[in-house]
Amino acid sequence: MGLGNVNWFKYASPATFYFLAGRMIPWFTAAAAVLFAVGLYIGFFVAPTDFQQGEAYRIIFIHVPAAWMSMFLYVVMAGYAALGLIFNTRLSFMMARAIAPTGALFTFIALWTGALWGRPTWGTYWVWDARLTSELILLFLYLGFMALQAAIEDPRRGDRAGAVLAIVGVVNVPIIYYSVQWWNTLHQGASVSLTAAPKMATIMLVGMLIMAVACWMYSIAVILARVRCIILERERNAAWVAQLSGGRA
Repeated sequence: MGLGNVNWFKYASPATFYFLAGRMIPWFTAAAAVLFAVGLYIGFFVAPTDFQQGEAYRIIFIHVPAAWMSMFLYVVMAGYAALGLIFNTRLSFMMARAIAPTGALFTFIALWTGALWGRPTWGTYWVWDARLTSELILLFLYLGFMALQAAIEDPRRGDRAGAVLAIVGVVNVPIIYYSVQWWNTLHQGASVSLTAAPKMATIMLVGMLIMAVACWMYSIAVILARVRCIILERERNAAWVAQLSGGRA
């Protein structure tokens, strides 16, 4: 059977997607582990010392991929939330809920590593720079999304309330990305651009891109594991969940 003949809509069912996610998690976990090992080795042992920032620049191999993922995951979360509102699909809401903690984690890592990078570079851990402030707002949006859903007892109402917040908050993502162009900020401009040549050595770029893909693989694995837990919680009264006690998970 070709891919064109597969009924992909059946995976919109939580029951069907639960088992598909279980099969995919080991592959993405293994890919993440290998890519993290390779990326960190290149970043910390192979890439040359930066002539301006010295060894301190190596934190970008964690900071930049984390910052990319913090924005990317928010857009994906808001996309799933919008799908849930438009098509009233339960799995879309569950995916949005599963993405939020991982997005918040990467946002925190981006802020934390940025502070460690800023101390030797700017002489301070924090400034109310446009890029830093908008990234902090992103963390508050993730936390607000999770807090709002947790505060509403009815999961369906919580899903819809959180979806509205996620969709409204997505306007912050382009502000983060373009802040260094729109305002005079301490934060340096993008080192990697689709419209310009990279501003770093090739081996540095390779290490950073490998780390970015590793973060992506990790995110998929963790989100799939979390959404399986959410599915079990939401569908606990369904017959197929009762059958899992027989070892069919």
